[in-house]
Amino acid sequence: MTDAAAPPAAAPDRAPAAESDLLALLDRLSVGYTRHAHPPLFTVEQSRAFEHRMPGLHTKNLFLKEKKGGFWLISCRADRAVRIRDAVRAAGGKNPSFGKEEDMFRLLGVRPGSVTPFGLINDHGREVRFILDRALAGAPLVNFHPLHNEATLGLDGAGLMAFLAETGHAPVLADLPAQEAAEEG
Repeated sequence: MTDAAAPPAAAPDRAPAAESDLLALLDRLSVGYTRHAHPPLFTVEQSRAFEHRMPGLHTKNLFLKEKKGGFWLISCRADRAVRIRDAVRAAGGKNPSFGKEEDMFRLLGVRPGSVTPFGLINDHGREVRFILDRALAGAPLVNFHPLHNEATLGLDGAGLMAFLAETGHAPVLADLPAQEAAEEG
């Protein structure tokens, strides 16, 4: 990333990026995407009713905070069981719990129900470490909210990786188990 392409430094009163800013960045990076409008979807369970209208892998995204202050974002397939303590520990962190809404908005510019790796466009200070399910990184089509929960963007894993590189967020790739396997153990 060149200095000219780097996001501007965060200002305390700076408004978070909007969907239009995200789409402009994806266009500038020549990342193809398909936008699907839908009613607000707050949970993975609610989104299941719309999955048939949106091809590709569906996701869940978790915003976490470590006891001593570090922040994490985990993005994985919707059918993955995430043992957050194990995932964060494997990536070099410890003692995570769910992050507070005010931290989520300050760092990612999103509210609960809209958590997405695209929120990293707002993390100018690179405070959030990102764990990405390896299955998403190489997927031909993966779906995420575009900074709000009234639409979904479908793009390929390479496009997601290009977005992450542009924002300066190198993901920690993880092999997260399928829901069924995690329930057995």
